[in-house]
Amino acid sequence: MPARARPLSTHLDVYRWQIANTLSIVHRLTGVMLSVGLLALTAWLVALAGGPERYRAVMRILESPLGAAALAAFGFGFFYHLLNGIRHLFWDIGYGFGSRERHLSGWLVVAGAFVLTACALAFSIHFSH
Repeated sequence: MPARARPLSTHLDVYRWQIANTLSIVHRLTGVMLSVGLLALTAWLVALAGGPERYRAVMRILESPLGAAALAAFGFGFFYHLLNGIRHLFWDIGYGFGSRERHLSGWLVVAGAFVLTACALAFSIHFSH
């Protein structure tokens, strides 16, 4: 008895990448990034309570170029996750399901995250000096 012809699943060459895929993946990655960033916040709070020496040691790390880049990434992750969460709340109440609305709101989330991150960095730089 010959084997029945079975349908093949779609191949990656056939599949078209969409912004929705990227936004979903970035949302999950920023969630993980925020969890890891919470450890840095906890270390900063413990150092703050631990006295001036510990606080200075942690601040040296956070003020280094790598630390500043990590804080900027944390800020972007926070703002992206916040704005995308608000976008999902609108979906939960039934708004924004059209193809055009989904794409527009996705790009607005990305642009808003960059703008809010830049504003937070400018605020931080302005008040740190």
